[in-house]
Amino acid sequence: YELMKETSLKAHVNQCDETVVEVIHDDRPAGSKSYMWVHLTGELSPVPKIIVYEYQKTRHSDHPKEYYKDFQGILVTDGLEQYHKTARDLEGIINANCWAHARRNYADAIKAIGKGNEKLIRQSIAYQALVRIGAIYDLENSLKELSPQERLKQRQTSIKPLVEEYFAWVKKCLSNKVLPPKGKTASGLQYSVNQEEYLKVFLTDGEVPIDDSASERALRNFTIGRKNWMTINTIRGAQASAIIYSITETARANNLNVYYYISYLLTELPKSINKDGNIEQSKLEPLMPWSKTLPADCYSKRRN
Repeated sequence: YELMKETSLKAHVNQCDETVVEVIHDDRPAGSKSYMWVHLTGELSPVPKIIVYEYQKTRHSDHPKEYYKDFQGILVTDGLEQYHKTARDLEGIINANCWAHARRNYADAIKAIGKGNEKLIRQSIAYQALVRIGAIYDLENSLKELSPQERLKQRQTSIKPLVEEYFAWVKKCLSNKVLPPKGKTASGLQYSVNQEEYLKVFLTDGEVPIDDSASERALRNFTIGRKNWMTINTIRGAQASAIIYSITETARANNLNVYYYISYLLTELPKSINKDGNIEQSKLEPLMPWSKTLPADCYSKRRN
């Protein structure tokens, strides 16, 4: 787990998100919110796919600041202020924000209009915003197979003009003051203006994804599990869950069969422990989920 964390922080791009979890015995009143944070290497980066989960009692900015204190690079997140503060307080970190979050208020506004009002939907500012963001995504999706260098070149040529046009349009809509200030559409427009600096970062680096959807996908299996077990009993249990999810989800991200990979680890790890009860890093490297020397069984859907 520690080697996974250490290796992931060497990547040029990391992504991060968090979700609520309830821990029963954490010395706080019942129902207090705790958080499971997830940290992963950038989905477009040519590095090992690593997913690290981390339990914390709160959502305080001290947690990402502590985790990323040795990180130098770009951190892709949603627009949570804790992440902006992390980038401001730690030298060498640039915060990039998520375009999927930029479109959510608009999507909610369309839902509020209702499916039976097609003409009203197409006339709405929310619909126009989604069309503009959709055009940006369509171009970005066509660049997925390119190298970071070529992707950056194409972004500067074809996507940057659309992004600049979108922000000019957003500011014009806000200046016209034709919307209720507390509606979903107005919130979407204001969100884009507030996050403009961070939403444009992907235009400056070909390794930076347009959104943080990879982090949300990484949390999905945890949240599915949470629906079944609801709560975690102790802090120690939450920390153990973080370690287990880190290993199994990183294995999955590297196309391993989780069952056979864990079986292999349980067989090989005891052989690597020295007389002091420790495992040398040189002996851990061949066992990591991204190792190229794992046996074929670890990739098998079933044992032959």
